[in-house]
Amino acid sequence: MTQDEQTRLQILNSLLADYMTIDQAATLMGVSTHHTRRLLAAYRKEGAAALAHGNRGRRPSNITSETMRSRVIHLARTRYSGANHTHLSELLREHEGIDIGRTTLRRILVNAGLVSPRRWRPPNHRVRRQRMPCEGMLVQIDGSYHRWLGDDGPQFMLLLAVDDATGKVASASFCEYENTRDYFLLVKAMIDLYGVPIALYTDRHSVFKHVPGGGLPSAPTQFSRAMNDLGIQMIFALSPQTKARVERVAGTFQDGLVTELRIAGATTIEDARVVLEDFIHRFNERFGVPAREPEVAYCPIATETCLDRVLCFRHTRKVARDNTVRYSQSTLQLLPGSDRPTYAGANVDVLEGLDGQLTVEHEGQIIPSQEAPARPDTLRGVNGYSSHAPPDRNGLGGRWEAVLASLDRERAEESSREVVYRERKKVAPSPRKPTPKQITRWEAVHAAKCRGLSIRGITRETGVHRITVKKYLKADSPPMTPSLKKAGKT
Repeated sequence: MTQDEQTRLQILNSLLADYMTIDQAATLMGVSTHHTRRLLAAYRKEGAAALAHGNRGRRPSNITSETMRSRVIHLARTRYSGANHTHLSELLREHEGIDIGRTTLRRILVNAGLVSPRRWRPPNHRVRRQRMPCEGMLVQIDGSYHRWLGDDGPQFMLLLAVDDATGKVASASFCEYENTRDYFLLVKAMIDLYGVPIALYTDRHSVFKHVPGGGLPSAPTQFSRAMNDLGIQMIFALSPQTKARVERVAGTFQDGLVTELRIAGATTIEDARVVLEDFIHRFNERFGVPAREPEVAYCPIATETCLDRVLCFRHTRKVARDNTVRYSQSTLQLLPGSDRPTYAGANVDVLEGLDGQLTVEHEGQIIPSQEAPARPDTLRGVNGYSSHAPPDRNGLGGRWEAVLASLDRERAEESSREVVYRERKKVAPSPRKPTPKQITRWEAVHAAKCRGLSIRGITRETGVHRITVKKYLKADSPPMTPSLKKAGKT
């Protein structure tokens, strides 16, 4: 019997002995008088066994069967390995038709020795930051470098743009590493779907912020210049915790998306992008929250703004006299216009689009251009000749070949005579005997070494330079120094 049942047994015995009334017994047991009379009647009929609960020893009707337990454990170890308990319960309900709660699933897996792969650190005292009131006021962007195709797969980057007000993923894409071009594509996809946000919350990566050394002023990057042209304010975080919204979404993707990619059989980045689109849609429906205000802060892009001319690489160049502009390995020929026949000496902007196409812009106007004709030296190199070594000996003709050949022979003979002269000058100096001072120093160094002193201690004791001490320690006898007089000279 339990402690509560033993207490009730004592109260009922006192009630039968007329030591207390029904009301007093009901108060002590914490039940109603009607239930006290039922307990008393059952006790008189069955004895102490009537005080035990009627379901004791019975198998619960809602217990999970052993077959179901074995199947869940098998799926958790094989097909859905690596999924946390919450995500695993959703996958079982969606793909296997097994409706099992997270608490029950966790109890089954823990008893089987399958703990959740998601480890949680002990909670600290934190203060929640208020979300932005409207959708589109602040978008947090960041990259997550992870093995998205499994532990044995390659590492590559997932770029995320998360709305601060709703927690929804506004845009996401896979790429090999964090770079300006893929961030341009991320922002372009977000603008096409929703519009232009008011502000972006980023870290201090070199794509977003240029931090020079030596106290030099910071220069705008290509990305910050493009955001300034779109009217988007950039806010730089000083720690990962300040942009925890996108960091938390990245952690959720690392936990759930990896399993989804493995189930879908994705082996390349292109396969992962197909699975990512469906995963984002389900993620936003599952984890998105409504904004406090119904207004949307996303703004449509202005009609006079060409998005491709903003989200690009813009570099300033000076036009040469022949109206050409060099950019990277290309040379563009500027064509004359009706209002301006030449642009020689003018500063123009060379725009490299996301597709690699080059465009020249001057004072907001596009200048018609085309690939410039190659220079003569380039053409000669294409034909197999070098501009520095022409095939006809600088065009002197055949009658000068003998003269040039004789000059070459004279230069070769002069070079050989110079080599012989240098070899004769290289005469090894004759060694000489060590001086008494050198012998005394050598003996003092080795005596200090026998006493167990270090090189620094020997240097301090003898006053000999550290390099000389090392040389003396390596020598078995006082070293002989080269003579200042050359061999064969007096």
